[in-house]
Amino acid sequence: MDNIQIKNKVYFVGAGGIGMAALVRYFMSRGKSVAGYDRTPTALTQTLIAEGARISFSDSMDAVPENFRNPENVTVIYTPAVPDTNIPLSFFRDGGFTVIKRSVALGAITRGSRPLCFAGTHGKTTTSSMAAHIMHTSATGCNAFLGGILRNYNSNLLLSDTSPYTVVEADEYDRSFHTLHPYIAVITATDPDHLDIYGTEDAYLESFAHFTELIDADGNLIVHTGLKLKPRVAPTVKTYTYSRDIGTFHAGNIRRGNGTIIFDFIDERPDGTTIRDIELGVPVEINIENAVAAIAACVLTGDADPACVRKAMSGYMGAERRFQFHLKENLPGGHVVIDDYAHHPDELRQSIASVKALYPGYKLAVAFQPHLYSRTRDFAPQFAEALSAADSVILLDIYPAREEPIPGVTSGIIYDRIKSPEKLMICKESLADTIKNINFDILLTVGAGDICNSLPAIVENIAAGRPA
Repeated sequence: MDNIQIKNKVYFVGAGGIGMAALVRYFMSRGKSVAGYDRTPTALTQTLIAEGARISFSDSMDAVPENFRNPENVTVIYTPAVPDTNIPLSFFRDGGFTVIKRSVALGAITRGSRPLCFAGTHGKTTTSSMAAHIMHTSATGCNAFLGGILRNYNSNLLLSDTSPYTVVEADEYDRSFHTLHPYIAVITATDPDHLDIYGTEDAYLESFAHFTELIDADGNLIVHTGLKLKPRVAPTVKTYTYSRDIGTFHAGNIRRGNGTIIFDFIDERPDGTTIRDIELGVPVEINIENAVAAIAACVLTGDADPACVRKAMSGYMGAERRFQFHLKENLPGGHVVIDDYAHHPDELRQSIASVKALYPGYKLAVAFQPHLYSRTRDFAPQFAEALSAADSVILLDIYPAREEPIPGVTSGIIYDRIKSPEKLMICKESLADTIKNINFDILLTVGAGDICNSLPAIVENIAAGRPA
């Protein structure tokens, strides 16, 4: 598949996924005719349609344009999140079309470049988007395929006709990252996830170990300290560690105050250079080590100087749904509403801890929408433990995404274990009205599903509840 040729027309099965959307945009930028299917319309699919993609929301063959039914001039790209029973996907497979996974297409696109690949259970969207912003700001520039909409550009795709670098969010789901060949690989975390695919933690770790084998012979690996992962890099690959406090790359002289976080980037290599006074554009605790990872990758390219790094990090606006403020009033007296994509227990724990560190002493309410039946089944006690750090918890029904229900698995298996003094379990449709009756200073909405769709009504209800 390394030398696969993409034909003049490209049809996407699962076009609205965030990773697929970057490929839709990429192939349209290359003059390809693009069409596709997704199950439901979203703000992202509507944007893609406005940009020129022909996307339908019916899996009937009637919705596939006639000029996308000839295997001679159509390449089909699909996401493994789409079931094999999907009608268009079955038609294409049975009809002799070139049908490839999204990961295969991404691997082929990036093969001729020097990829900076960010992998890990959590943190990869933020670290990759930070790195993309740094490199885009540099004189060299970059291409980037991201797993979130970078708010600086309102896109998850950056393009350069001259840069040798491609920043990639390397997704471990379905072993997708095994199609990549990184020049620089960053691994942020290896806490087990996607056990519906891997089955065991050992299999999950093995998948990351194989990923490290794919690094170019003259490449680099940057891995978070303390992971269970045992890399299997080639002897010529340089391996470094990072974290907030220790490692080859880490932060020092951290200063917090007046809603800001400023730190020095410490490079412990013999020829390393400290970059002083880096201010975080999104000033939350977890972004200190996220920034360290992103900066380290960019510094290793040799094309990101200290002035570029400082400018990029202070102007970094974050990815959509990664610790994104929707309301930010003065406390005490006002309210703060933050939305975060966290969908793994460790992400949830870090998100809650970041809010509490940013606003110590204020009452925190967390509204959480579990994502996937299998993940809820596998990590219910850990989710409950993380949520118990909040003053009050509102738990929504499970967002199924690609899965069918699992008997006995509901949000209740999390709810029963939550120890917060105030807790509720409601349907998503009741969330905005329920918020009106919750006593809080800060509201954190969390989950990888569609809980974010309730935010406009939540903010409106908070405004309506203020004294005239």
